[in-house]
Amino acid sequence: MLLETSFNFSNKLDPGQKSQLAQQLGVPPKQVAVWYQNKRARWKSQTLEEKCKSLKHRLESVLKENERLKREIERLKQDMTLVCNIPSLSSSCDEVGSSSLKFHGQNHHHMDKEIYACFIGGDGGEFERPEGHNFFDPSISL
Repeated sequence: MLLETSFNFSNKLDPGQKSQLAQQLGVPPKQVAVWYQNKRARWKSQTLEEKCKSLKHRLESVLKENERLKREIERLKQDMTLVCNIPSLSSSCDEVGSSSLKFHGQNHHHMDKEIYACFIGGDGGEFERPEGHNFFDPSISL
């Protein structure tokens, strides 16, 4: 118990501590040093095991979230397909669908405008707020 308490305070053993513990326990200092060495090895192994379990749990959580997001993407694709099958919206959706392939590297506000156009059945136009501001102007905060 004395060794455990001492180890919990400090897992490194200096020569003074080693001599003091050996004297209190009535054992040779070398035996105290070997006990500390073995305890550190078990402690390190236990710590690595705990970290491994924690990482496995985090991985499982991330994989579940990934699957959830994949299902959400599929649901959104189906919703978009349903919206784009409405006759008055289909031409705008075709334009959005073709331009979405080029989205990577394109201005985010331009893509917003095209998606909005899909839903309203036009080209996105210059929709203005009552104050006369363009909704799609990236320099204007809404």
